[in-house]
Amino acid sequence: MTHCSPDCRSASPHAGTTGGSGWQVADGVAFPNGMAISPDGGTLVVAESYASRLTAFDIAPGGDLVNRRPWAVLEDAAPDGICFQEQWIWYGDVPARRCVRVDPSGSVDRVVELDQGCFACAVGDGVLYMLTATWGPDVATARTGRVVMATL
Repeated sequence: MTHCSPDCRSASPHAGTTGGSGWQVADGVAFPNGMAISPDGGTLVVAESYASRLTAFDIAPGGDLVNRRPWAVLEDAAPDGICFQEQWIWYGDVPARRCVRVDPSGSVDRVVELDQGCFACAVGDGVLYMLTATWGPDVATARTGRVVMATL
């Protein structure tokens, strides 16, 4: 969960328990969209759409986020939903209508071009699943959403 500033350009991610208590674990995150936990469970990566970057945090015992650092600085990208595939991260990019796989240096390894914006992605059984829709003022009512699959 994140709490967004009034202009919604900066947010403060929060952690919570099933009992309903919560606490702030980071601040100053530039429009966080997707979040993914590394396969080893030790790192949380946040897609910062307004900063064109993926930011990593170590997950401390108890759930606090520590050791904030860039995971990948992206050029001309607005990362939205993200997921891990081994050591890479896939990110959906709504304005660019694509899904991109990058390594921790930000080097692009693979791109799937789409005819709609990519809002979210997931990998399973050798397939990349992408949730796409036409972006615009009527995105919520236009009913253009699709799940697109690509074999990896």
